[in-house]
Amino acid sequence: MGNTKLQELTDKLYQQGLEKGRTEAETLVAEAKKEAQKIVAEAEARAAEIISKAQSKAEDVEKNAMTEISLAGKQAVAKIKSEIETLIVEKATAEGVKKANLDATFIKDMLLAIAQNWNNGAKADLSALLPEAKKAELDKAMSVAVKSLLSEGIEVGYSAEVKSGFKVGEKNGGYYISFSDESFSALLNDYLREKVAQLIF
Repeated sequence: MGNTKLQELTDKLYQQGLEKGRTEAETLVAEAKKEAQKIVAEAEARAAEIISKAQSKAEDVEKNAMTEISLAGKQAVAKIKSEIETLIVEKATAEGVKKANLDATFIKDMLLAIAQNWNNGAKADLSALLPEAKKAELDKAMSVAVKSLLSEGIEVGYSAEVKSGFKVGEKNGGYYISFSDESFSALLNDYLREKVAQLIF
């Protein structure tokens, strides 16, 4: 009988131990599940935040890219328009400028106008250089104009450095102002481009 009581006591202790172990295990499992749910929730919140930031950044990048593309497009259109204006002006004026720069009457009139305005109306002491390569074409016509030019204080000569148009400056000065095909074209270009833009755009 003593053995039976001992056996009962042992079984009871064993059952209580098992029960306590089960309870502790269930508590641990519940806490682990709770902790796991917390970790998952935090991870999901962090992931949502990362996705939100990534989407926001992607939208900013797209917006900036579209702005840059739009700006580049506007600049390209403006450059193309400018080049079209320049080509039209050059095509329309180039031949006329070249002819004018070989016309002795035009050159004489330009030189007289320059002389009259060089020193605010005071008599000028200028030297004009014409293209050496065009001497044969200009010499005969300019010889008629030389008297009126000399009376205004302009001495006319030829130079190999002058390729087109003419250069004019003070006789003893160290610089000349160039009136070449390019400088006339540039001057006309400034005035005509706006008109051309209004006509075609």
